[in-house]
Amino acid sequence: MNIKSFLDSTYLKTAVQAGISEAENKGIAQGFIQEAIDAAFKLIMIRPEYVAMARQMVADAQSKLTIGTVIDFPEGRSPIEAKLAEAEKAIADGADDLDFVCNYEAFKKGEVALVKEEILKGTQLGLQHHKIVKWIIEVAALDHQQVVQLSTLIKNVVMAHFKEDCYDQVFVKSSTGFYPTTDGKPNGATVETIVMMLENASPLPVKAAGGVRTYAEAEAMIRLGVKRIGTSSAKAIVEGRTAQSNY
Repeated sequence: MNIKSFLDSTYLKTAVQAGISEAENKGIAQGFIQEAIDAAFKLIMIRPEYVAMARQMVADAQSKLTIGTVIDFPEGRSPIEAKLAEAEKAIADGADDLDFVCNYEAFKKGEVALVKEEILKGTQLGLQHHKIVKWIIEVAALDHQQVVQLSTLIKNVVMAHFKEDCYDQVFVKSSTGFYPTTDGKPNGATVETIVMMLENASPLPVKAAGGVRTYAEAEAMIRLGVKRIGTSSAKAIVEGRTAQSNY
């Protein structure tokens, strides 16, 4: 199986998180972008401040690599207006995919109307500009019932407001990879949570992000039915090595 077309190669650390300078962090992002171009991955997923740089690099290389970025990352708690403004800037800079962090804490508090509104408006903005939209639900912050409910909610909003030919452009995505867990619990995709997402988000596609560390694990996720896999170790996975990163 050629898994390259499923892989969203990912680098989302800030300089502070990486413990390095801004210039050094930009250099690492640059390296990830070049690696994704050279390896012909599906997409490079980077922070918003690096999207314009990535767009220039892709153009210079005459590459088919697509560019994704994260919106309201990693907590997803910003007001809807702030989410939309960040997404508009990313679109202007040349992003192809917009991975919004859903306000999962609001969802857990029962503020369903707020969550529905951000899903509707964020999806509308992305689709109007012919972008792929993904909604990160942060499975490690949810219990199983909430994973089912939030996946279903996103599906229902999309099916109620958009035409069927748009469905494959709106994903439900498992994780940011930055949610703090304890006792060694996974903070990314697991087979159990991905199965629940696939069953309840369909016909929307699912992206498994975080926790996929080997070629065999990636292949297993694809066989389950995911359409994208987010990983900071795409090259290692393709080469058959075990990724050392948690994402």
